Amino acid sequence: MLAAFFDQFNVVRLITIQAFPGDWLVTFTNSSMMMGLVIFIIWLLLRGERLVPNRWQSIMELIHSVMRSVVQENLGSSGQKYFPFVLCLFLFIVMLNVLGLFPYVFTPTAHIVITFGLSLSIIIAVILLGFVKFKLNFLSMLMPGGVPLGLAPFLVVIETLSFLVRAISLGVRLAANISAGHLLFGIISGFAFTMLSSGLMVLSIFPIMILGFITLLEIMVAVIQAYVFCLLTTIYLGDTVALH
Repeated sequence: MLAAFFDQFNVVRLITIQAFPGDWLVTFTNSSMMMGLVIFIIWLLLRGERLVPNRWQSIMELIHSVMRSVVQENLGSSGQKYFPFVLCLFLFIVMLNVLGLFPYVFTPTAHIVITFGLSLSIIIAVILLGFVKFKLNFLSMLMPGGVPLGLAPFLVVIETLSFLVRAISLGVRLAANISAGHLLFGIISGFAFTMLSSGLMVLSIFPIMILGFITLLEIMVAVIQAYVFCLLTTIYLGDTVALH
């Protein structure tokens, strides 16, 4: 059962197309399918135009106001241009996290390649936008003010490493939390299945109750981790609004 459970972490090729001459192949995987499905769902949810909102439109309006306040608090009025990106990023991650809680549904955010790709893209965008707005003055953020000249080279190296580590920590945090929840599901469900198959019906109630509690906990983790990812993204984007 555990082997079958962990099959949901495998990237499976669904369609392979030879789009270019030679050995160039375009592969459509289950990861691509899930991300495409989530983008389609977000497009449907963002189409709410009713004057009296229904349930889904009310949820979207609540998410809209929460993410608007996050951008306003961290970036100010000049950073409102990033709000559509932050909102779509939150919806994209939270939908992948929540859909991944269903049995045998592939979860792209449990793979470090996906989350690291997101975080690295964000950091590269921050660097490029910083240079576009501040030119070479953007590098001044790597040198704290009032530091003795002798310590300057060491602090520049440390600040540079700490800035680049953001690309790793942002993606690893998301992937680690989502993967841990799935692994916990697999272990406890294995215990419950073993007890049921052994005829221990009464004892199997306890792991089943724990699974119910963990399900609620993982739903909260899925939402919170998406919120934390977007919150840190807005903080990092603050370097493109004003030098710190």
